[in-house]
Amino acid sequence: MPVGLFRVCLLVITAIVNHPLFFPKENGTVPESTEEIIQKMKEREESLRLEQLRLEQEIADQEATQKALEKAAMVVEESKEEKVRWDMWTALSMVIFLLIELWRQDFQEGNWQDIGGEEDDMAVLGKAFKGVAFPDKAVLASFYEKRILGTTADMARMREMVEGFADDLLEALRSVCNRDADMEVEDCMGVGSMYENWRVRKPFVCDLIVPFAPPEPYCFRCQTWCSGDSFPPDEQGYGTIKVCRADEDVTGCICDKTKLGEDMLCLLHSQVSSTKPSSEMEDLLCFKNTQYLDADQVMKWFQIAVTKAWNRISHKYEFDLSFSLLDSPGALKIKFKSGKSIAFNLTPVVQYENSDVYFISHFPRSSLAAEIPSSTHWFLTFAVYERRFIQLVSKTLPANACHVSCLQILSFLHGKQCSLTGPSGLTNYHLKTVLLHLLHARPSQDWAPEKLEARLQDMLKFLEKCLHEKKLYHFFIGNGKIPAELGFPIVFQRAEPLNLFRPFVLRRDIYRKMVDTFHEMLRNMSALINEYTVHIPLAHTNGIRKEPV
Repeated sequence: MPVGLFRVCLLVITAIVNHPLFFPKENGTVPESTEEIIQKMKEREESLRLEQLRLEQEIADQEATQKALEKAAMVVEESKEEKVRWDMWTALSMVIFLLIELWRQDFQEGNWQDIGGEEDDMAVLGKAFKGVAFPDKAVLASFYEKRILGTTADMARMREMVEGFADDLLEALRSVCNRDADMEVEDCMGVGSMYENWRVRKPFVCDLIVPFAPPEPYCFRCQTWCSGDSFPPDEQGYGTIKVCRADEDVTGCICDKTKLGEDMLCLLHSQVSSTKPSSEMEDLLCFKNTQYLDADQVMKWFQIAVTKAWNRISHKYEFDLSFSLLDSPGALKIKFKSGKSIAFNLTPVVQYENSDVYFISHFPRSSLAAEIPSSTHWFLTFAVYERRFIQLVSKTLPANACHVSCLQILSFLHGKQCSLTGPSGLTNYHLKTVLLHLLHARPSQDWAPEKLEARLQDMLKFLEKCLHEKKLYHFFIGNGKIPAELGFPIVFQRAEPLNLFRPFVLRRDIYRKMVDTFHEMLRNMSALINEYTVHIPLAHTNGIRKEPV
C-alpha cells in the first residue's frame, strides 16, 4: 500500500515538473499558432484532394480500358456475324447468277435471232433515218442494173482463170516439196465474196484456201476456245494446233506429267516414241521449244514453196507472178505484159477435225484478226459453211431474189463512203453477217425482187441496232438453229455466242469512227446512188408505191 501511494505521488510530481507552462524557457517546444495549424490542415486537405483526383483518374482509365476491351470484343463478334452473313449473301448471289445465266442461255436457244417477230423493235429503231431521202424502187433498180451488173459481168471468167492457174501452181508445189519431211498440200477451195457472187468493188480479188497436213507419222490436234480448254475472253474465236505423233495418246499419259525416276520406264511409251527434239519440231513449223504450229513459220514455208513452184512452171506462162503483200503468205499478183494485173489470195489453212471449219493463218485485207494474241493462235473461218448456207437458202427463195442485190448495194455504199472519209472498223464481213441473220429470220417470200427497197432498209435498221447495242453476233457460233443439211459441228452450235463488235467496246475511238461512217453513209446514200443512175421520168416514179420505212 505505501509503495503504491509513493508511485502515484511520484507520477504527479513528474507531470507537474514537465508541464511547459511552469518552465517555458527550459522547454524548447512552443505551442503552434492557430494560423499555422490551419495552413497545415489546408495543405493536408490539398494533398488528400490531389490524391483523390489521382485515384479517380486511375479508376477512370481502368474503366475506359475495360470498355475498350469490351468494345473490341463486340466488334470481333459482329465481324464474325457479318462475315457469316456476307458468306451467306455471296453464296445466294452466286446461285441467283447461275440461275440467271442458265435462263439466259435457254432464252437465247429458244429465241435466237427471232427478228421476224420484232416488228415493234424495228419500228422504234431508225432514228438515223429521220430526214434521209431513201431512193425508191425505180432508182434502186436502175442503179443496180447500171452500176452493179455492169461491173460484175466478167467475174466468172476471172474465177475460172485464177482457179486453173492455182491448181497448176499447187501441183508444181507438191513436186518440189519433200514428201517425207514437208507439209502435204491439198486442193484449193474458193471462198468469200467472189464465190458468193456479191463482190462489187474493183479490183476483184479471188480468195482461195489451201488445206495442208503434216507428214507421216505426225498429225494435227486442234484445240478451240469452246472445246473445254481455258481461253481468255480476248481469244474467243481462236484456237491452237498441236503437232503430235499419230500413235500418241490423245488424253496424254501420266509419264508426261510425273517424274518417274531414272530407274523406272513407262510401259506405254518408250524412248523411241518420246517427243522429238525442239529442232525437229521447228522443222515441222512449230513455235520454238513447243509443239504448237506457228503461223509465222507457216507463212515463211508457204512463200518459199510457192516461189520454188513458180520457178518450175514460169516458162509456160506469158506473165509474171509476185507477192503483193509481204505480211500475207499467199497474196499474189499476176502481171501481164499489157500492164493489166489480177490479184488473188492463196492462204494455207488447217482443217478442224473432219469438218469444213478451218484454222486460217492470216486474213488479207481484213480486220477480223487485227490483233492476234500470238503466232500460235489461229482464227477459225466458217467461210465454206457461209457459202453453203447462202446456196441452200437461195434454192427456197423466189426467182431473182433480192438478197444478193441488197448486200451488193450496201457493200458498194460502204466502200464509197470509206473512200471519202477513210476506213472504219465496219467491214464487208459485218455486212454479210447482217444478211445471214435476216435470211435466217425472214420468210422466203419477203425476198422477192420487188421488195428490194424494204429489205435494204431492214438491213440498215438491223445494222443500226447492232451498232447502238455494240452487239453483232457471229451467225454460226452459238446458233442452235443451223439447218441440219449443212452438217455444221455441234460443238460450235452449243458454244457461247461470239460478239463480232466486242473489240469496239474498249476501242471507243474506232467505235465512234464506225458510227460516224455509218451515219455519213446514210446521209450520202441518195447522192451516191443518183451519181450512177440514169434519169428516170417523174411519171414513172410516181406510179410506184413505196413501202414504209
